[in-house]
Amino acid sequence: MAGCASSDNRIGVSLILKTQTNPYFVAMKDDAQAEADKLGVRLSVAAGTVDGDTQNQITAIYTAIARGDKGILITTNGDAVNAALRQAKSEGLFVAALDTALNPQNTADTTFATDNEQAGKLIGQYAAASLKGKKAVIAMLDLFNDQVVSVDINRDHGFLKGMGIDPGNPNLNGQEAKTGKYKGGSGGDYQIVCHLPTQGAIDGGRTAMERCLSINPDINVVYTINEPAGRGAYAALTAAGKAKQAPVFTIDGSCQGIGDVKSGVFAADATQYPGKMAALGVQATLKRALGQGAPAATAGKDFLDTGTALVVKNPVSGLKSQTPDEALATCWGSK
Repeated sequence: MAGCASSDNRIGVSLILKTQTNPYFVAMKDDAQAEADKLGVRLSVAAGTVDGDTQNQITAIYTAIARGDKGILITTNGDAVNAALRQAKSEGLFVAALDTALNPQNTADTTFATDNEQAGKLIGQYAAASLKGKKAVIAMLDLFNDQVVSVDINRDHGFLKGMGIDPGNPNLNGQEAKTGKYKGGSGGDYQIVCHLPTQGAIDGGRTAMERCLSINPDINVVYTINEPAGRGAYAALTAAGKAKQAPVFTIDGSCQGIGDVKSGVFAADATQYPGKMAALGVQATLKRALGQGAPAATAGKDFLDTGTALVVKNPVSGLKSQTPDEALATCWGSK
């Protein structure tokens, strides 16, 4: 494989994405390339063909090693990539996880990610404040119900904590008391109507919302794991004539999602910045290649927090938020 080494003498970085079709990862690629061009770094981009495609990611890791790259930035498709990443580290490459921590996390030198619990907490706080003491009749539209994924747990639990509801088991969704008092905002009674999976997709969100409404048509708070699930939920609510009754609170912060806040599809969105994750990864690889250490984790966390913000059309007193127009200036970017 030594013959694969690049004749380009610039410091090389490999960006290995889950896919190159999802706009989230396209934002990573675009901002990583912009940062690489600015810093004079050679960027190579590879990806799986679909979510879960670890084989193409593994091939890209070994290609990066053979090419003589100094670092690998990866959004992992699964634990099967870990052995190849450990080999990369043993050969002196800097390894950074983007968006999703590796398992175990120390497989990477550092992780650049959103604090998903904080993102959930922001929309939960806003939902609670918006109720103004009314009973909360809540639909929870999660990612899965047949596997445990950290982003699913963290966002779900963050939302409940923002509402002022104890999630119960810290390691599983759906373990909170189904009725009781929420303590967020002015406080009040609550009922959890449903916890249903969406696979993070529009169709899944629509089907889950339809099922939740069949259980209780009086739902007035809808939490969704991400924007596609939220759009599906909104479609179901609209078809049932319930869109004004049951606002949708979601997480992603895409430019489209911010526009959906502006138009009223979503009551609130919490942002994340994939472009910033990738740009910081390029910067960190260059610094490591120049003999500097890996960036320190954010104080009190085991990853470098790339930030989140609450975006709402109708702000509430005492809760910091951005307007949709303000959020559009940085949606999914590195600014």
